Amino acid sequence: MKLYEISQNYLSALEFFGDVDNDMSLDAALDTFEAIEGDFEQKVISVAAYAKQLDAEAEAIKAAMERMEKRRKAIEHRADYLKDYTKICMEQMGKKKVACPWFNLSIQKNPPSVTVYDEAALPFEYVAEVTTTKVDKAAIKAALSAGVAVSGAKLSNGTRLVIK
Repeated sequence: MKLYEISQNYLSALEFFGDVDNDMSLDAALDTFEAIEGDFEQKVISVAAYAKQLDAEAEAIKAAMERMEKRRKAIEHRADYLKDYTKICMEQMGKKKVACPWFNLSIQKNPPSVTVYDEAALPFEYVAEVTTTKVDKAAIKAALSAGVAVSGAKLSNGTRLVIK
């Protein structure tokens, strides 16, 4: 039985036994509620255990992704180093092209790129102003906690499930 079904059964039993026209005994009602609560607690424990297992699996995946990201960067760095090394050696030998059955190597000029060495000296039309705003939630929380009214914000308390 699913957790939501157990919850619905509990609510239905509450409604059924709460009916004044019902002639069921108090013992039967208590037995029914104990059975439903036992099923509910076991199901909640099972669902929580599965959630903890998924959390652990997610952490393992995250750790593996971090290792793979680190490895990817190391491999990319090594490939860039080898390309630079090959280019320098070809330039020293005066070779502009090298051919082989799998690929061709050639040294080519890059397209022009801009190097800005003094931003303050640039004319105004070549400078774009970027403005970013960020809400300071810590300051808002402190103000609201101190009793200061902040329009557009309020303190709210939610709930969370803690599995230890």
